[in-house]
Parts: sequence; structure tokens; C-alpha cells
Amino acid sequence: MLIKSFLGKKLARYVVSKTQKWSKAPIKTQEKVFRHLLDTAKNTAFGKDHDFAAIKSYEDFKSRVPVRDYEGLRPYVERIQAGEEDVLWKGRPLFFAKTSGTTSGAKYIPLTKASLEHQISAAKNALLHYMEDSGNYHFVNGKMIFLQGSPELNTETIVPTGRLSGIVANYVPSYLQSNRLPSYETNCIEDWEQKVEAIVEETLPQDMRLISGIPSWVQMYFERLQKRTGKKISELFPNLSLFVFGGVNYEPYRKKFEELIGKKVDSLELYPASEGFIAFQDKQNEKGLLLLLDYGIFYEFIPADAFYDENPTRISLKDVALGVNYVIILNTNAGLWGYNIGDTVQFTSLEPYRIVVSGRIKHFTSAFGEHVIGKEVEEAMRLALERFSEVEVSEFTVAPQVEPEEGLPYHEWLVEFAKLPQDLALFSQMLDASMQAQNVYYKDLIEGKVLRPLVLRSLPQKAFYRYMKAEGKLGGQNKVPRLSNDRKMADKLQLL
Repeated sequence: MLIKSFLGKKLARYVVSKTQKWSKAPIKTQEKVFRHLLDTAKNTAFGKDHDFAAIKSYEDFKSRVPVRDYEGLRPYVERIQAGEEDVLWKGRPLFFAKTSGTTSGAKYIPLTKASLEHQISAAKNALLHYMEDSGNYHFVNGKMIFLQGSPELNTETIVPTGRLSGIVANYVPSYLQSNRLPSYETNCIEDWEQKVEAIVEETLPQDMRLISGIPSWVQMYFERLQKRTGKKISELFPNLSLFVFGGVNYEPYRKKFEELIGKKVDSLELYPASEGFIAFQDKQNEKGLLLLLDYGIFYEFIPADAFYDENPTRISLKDVALGVNYVIILNTNAGLWGYNIGDTVQFTSLEPYRIVVSGRIKHFTSAFGEHVIGKEVEEAMRLALERFSEVEVSEFTVAPQVEPEEGLPYHEWLVEFAKLPQDLALFSQMLDASMQAQNVYYKDLIEGKVLRPLVLRSLPQKAFYRYMKAEGKLGGQNKVPRLSNDRKMADKLQLL
């Protein structure tokens, strides 16, 4: 066993033992994080505005700190940008992570020394958990590629600004620097198509063992490799053994990936966000991601179906239940308080606490009160692909058609197939049956003749690629929305 894998094995056992300690005392761990956050921030501008010094309990906290999105936090962020210290967290952030908001324009999420350390340790520990669980310690001896944003920062502002993946790229441990691809120069290429071509050039002669990125963009990289060489990915990289991803459900892509690679490889799911590293997959054979309770975040949850009520129920970890769709709320050591990141989650286990990301609170289809969520459409597609083994799907999204030219309204599934079903009508029926089984409101609307069964529209090759390019969202951390409650995206897709 080479030195890196030997040391990785020892470190993995140590990290897993530490995780077991806090995961076996989850409520105590979260209470400790809660108290630390409040004590550290009580003398900040936000802490004084919300009387942190007087908070003795979670109930006190809820009465003083409302749930906010970025717009609610923006005035504090602008004070930091103007040069003020001790605003949301003590001192000044090391960086702002710039993200794209759908309604807020660009968002600037603070990254403090404490929060960045947790971001980096969570990513490292996810790999160490995988090593211990799988017994695969050998990927660290070869090359690893991370398809991510540019590491270049805007240093003209008081607080340097960049994309989260690019900021973190500057903190790759020295012992992994020789393993890491692409090169810094290639990573700095802004044009995504040029960047992929440069990555192909750099990686073709290498012993690639780990690949990380958003599935749709990794697929594009694989397809470029295959087009260049005419070979399966496993022929080019015979030691490739792990695909690391986050931000989207891998299942709709898995079959296409395995066809491109030419064999099955392990996958490792992460749940990182600019606002904090929330969870990672700690077991290959367990459903859900381990919620990170000791990484500088105190979590709150609001049932998604009551989120827009005047006074929705707002609970801490000890009161969550299995299978309920919750909006996840963060309080962090970057100075985010009662912060709604827009994601919804469901718990798959309470011992330990594991979650799946079920969608986005603003990404749903509910033109008739059915409130279909991302998890449901992805599960329907997964089941259909299991049934129809010849089918491969590159990408898909769902939107309502409220005013069809004739007949009842319906849900329209816009699907880009890599390989079409032999019987498209039967494939559509399978999707619809699965949707009805998962969502009783949708079923009632179908049975009540308010909606007709879904309509599947097959899109031409590269339709989603052309759409994302037209929207200026190629590559990096950009993702295709699974659902929308209007026709904006659907209508644009059909014009491409």
C-alpha cells in the first residue's frame, strides 16, 4: 500500500470515530453549536439588534430572530461591503461567495475563517468516510479531477469575492496538489466550452481515479473524451473508481454515465452550499446523507406545505419526523441567522439523522394545488428507466400547461433522450402512474378530470445545452431546474 493510501486509511478510521461520537448525541451536539453561535455573535451588530445576550432558549431565539432570505439579510451584507466589522459575525469575512439569485440578482454570502474551515473539513471527511465504508483507499494514489468554477478572485473590493468552488480550490491540501487536475491555468478559463476542451487535453494521458462535478457537466466532459478517442471512459482511465457529485440527483444520469464509462463506479453524494456544508453520504448502502451536526450550523425546519402560512411551525432537530417535506433553515458561523437557503429536505433516518434533498421551495409545479416536488418527478423517472432498460435520458424538466389549445390542462414533461423508448406512449403512462402513486393530490386531479395524464415532449439533442448557453449558465455549479410553476423555461426550450 502506497504512503497516501496508508495514511488515508488511518485518518479515515479516526474521522469516522469522531463522527460516531457526535452523531450518537445529536441533540446535545446541536445545543452546543447553538450556544457557541450565540455567544460568539452577541456583540455583533446583528446580535445587538436581536438581543442575543438575553436569549436563554430556542424559544427565545425564535421570538427574536425571524426567518429571512437573502433580501432580508442584504442590509447587513452591504454594511460589510462598505467596510464595517462585527456585523453578522465577529471581525470581517475572509471572502464573499458570489451566487446567482433568481429574484435577488447576485448574492454575496459571507465566508468566515470558521465557516471556511468547516467547508474544507467536510469535503475531506466525506472522502475519508467513503474510504472507511468502501475499503477503496487507492484512488488517492492517482489523479483527481474537479470540474468547478474559476479560482480567480475579485480582490478590488474590501472583501475578496469569488465562486465557492473556486475559493475552496485555493485551499486544496498540499499533499493532494500533485494529484489534482485541471491545472490552475485551465481552471481559470471562464468560457466553459474552451475549458472543457483544455481539460480533455490535460487529462487524456493521466491516471484518473476520481472525478467530481455536477453530473450534466461531467457527462459533457465524458462525451468530449469519447468523441475525441472513440473509446469508453474506462478504457481511457482503467483505474477510475469514484464519481463525486452534489446539488442534483444523480439517478436520472446514472444509466447514461455507466454506458459512457463502460462499467459501474461508486458514487459519493455531497450537499455543499455557499451558506454551509450541510450533509454528505457516509454509507454506500444507506439511503440519505448524514446531516452534519458538528460543523458550525444550527438547523431549523419548517414543514414545506405550511411555509407560506402566516405563522408556520418552526422546529429544531429534536422535533423532526420521517418523510415530512421540510424547508431547511440555517444559523451559521458565517453569520447567517434564520436563513432560508430555499431547499427542501426529508429525513430518511433519525438514528443517525440522514436526509435527502427533495427540491426547492420555489421549484414546484402546483398550478392546481397539487404541489409536485422535485423528489417525486425524479423518482418517477427513475422507476420508468428501470422498467424500460433500453432508454437513456440526458436531461428533463416539468412545467404545467394551463391553457392548452384543446382538452384538459396537463403537466408537460420536456425530455431530451439519448436513447428513445421503443413505446413512447407506454413510457409516458409509466411516468404518470408513478406520479399518481406518489402524489395523492395529483391523482385526485386526474381522477376528477381536472387534469389529463402528463404529456411527454421529446426534445432534440443538445436542447438543454443550448438553453443553458443562451441563459449564460454553462458549466460550474449551474443546474437545470427540474420543475417550474410557469411556462418561461418550457416555452424557450421548445424554440431551440
